[in-house]
Amino acid sequence: MKMDESRIKHRGRFSQVFIYLGKLFRMFVFQNDWKVLPMAAVIAGLVSFVVGANLFKTQEGTLMGAFALACICIWNGFFNSIQVICRERPIVKREHRSGMHVSSYIAAHMIYQALLCLGQSVITLVICNVMGISFPLKSLITPWPILDIGITLFLITYCADMMSLMISAFVHSTTTAMTIMPFLLIFQLVFSGGFFQLEGPAVKLTNFTVAKWGLEALCSQGDYNSLPMVTLWNAIAKFQDVDAGDYLISIGEEANENLDEGDKIDFSSINGYKPIQGFMRYAQESGSREEILKWSGENNQNTVYAFEPSTVLRCWGFLILYIFLYAFVAVLSLEFIDRDKR
Repeated sequence: MKMDESRIKHRGRFSQVFIYLGKLFRMFVFQNDWKVLPMAAVIAGLVSFVVGANLFKTQEGTLMGAFALACICIWNGFFNSIQVICRERPIVKREHRSGMHVSSYIAAHMIYQALLCLGQSVITLVICNVMGISFPLKSLITPWPILDIGITLFLITYCADMMSLMISAFVHSTTTAMTIMPFLLIFQLVFSGGFFQLEGPAVKLTNFTVAKWGLEALCSQGDYNSLPMVTLWNAIAKFQDVDAGDYLISIGEEANENLDEGDKIDFSSINGYKPIQGFMRYAQESGSREEILKWSGENNQNTVYAFEPSTVLRCWGFLILYIFLYAFVAVLSLEFIDRDKR
């Protein structure tokens, strides 16, 4: 028996990776960790139902839809691993004192979480396709646009997963981990750089978020800058039923007060005049509406969403960098677990 314990204690790093990987797969089956997969399908279905109609069709729809997809991935990644280390912290401490290599332990988690994130990304793509989302026809990196987007979704999910794994390595209880997670999510949303106008030092903080690089990659892959913009048209449409006649009549009556009786003008004939409605009807009948939407889009382009391979590769590069950075910090944190007196 002592011989067996000695062998287990002195197993190499590579062997320990597979030992802990097997443990994680058993937990996947017997501790219901598989539930994150159907949860990803439900979330993807809800988001696709709400924002899928205009995704990759208009600039506003693409920005909102890309932001929603990034949020799905970040949410999935956070839930995957936010509790996986802190929930068994006493076990990790005991096994570390018995010869466990922290790098092997984290490597096993990285492999397991990568497979989990891959499954969630595939499920998200399938659900989006079933919900009728029209994916771009042109690709930038691989020959298939849907594969490009799939890689982006995987990297966003995996990067968020590694961030929460790092947090799980730091904190000492699942309660603390679940308390921190909402703040992490809010930080990702606010500093994504997509919806909120940020200035000064706040702009630099966006570089440290997963959401920013995911959003930029998805908008680039959706060819954001070539899409029409509908905000201007929709804003004008809100005023199409405004009766400008009353306003013009009041102005005319004020002008008539300064004129002689014979020079006064009768403005009553313009009552009910709706110039914006007339303009919109003419634009639709003449086919000018699409030109107006295209012109609006051309004047609302964003250079960070350029439809170029370098844009996507840059975003992927930052996500991969953060993945390994978070994993390294997690290893570094657990190396000092023996000093934890709590």
